[in-house]
Amino acid sequence: MKTTIDIPEDALADAIRFTGAKTKREAVVAALNEFNRLQKVEVLLKMAGTFPDLLTNDEIEAADMDYEERMAKRWGMKP
Repeated sequence: MKTTIDIPEDALADAIRFTGAKTKREAVVAALNEFNRLQKVEVLLKMAGTFPDLLTNDEIEAADMDYEERMAKRWGMKP
C-alpha cells in the first residue's frame, strides 16, 4: 500500500542504522514488523499470567543432587 508520511529524519536514520536496511522502505517495514512482534509477545505474556508453583533454581539443583545420590547408592558408587 502506498502511503505518504512525514517521518522525522533522525528517527528514520536510527531505524536504517539499527535494522541495517538499504532503503527507507526496508527500514520502515522492519521497524513495523519488530513493533508488531513485540506487541504480540506482550499479549502472550499477559495471557500466560504468572506461575507461582514453579520451582526455584535452588530447589531444582537440590532435587538433582538428591537424585544423583540415590542413583549412586543404588549402583554402589560414590556420589
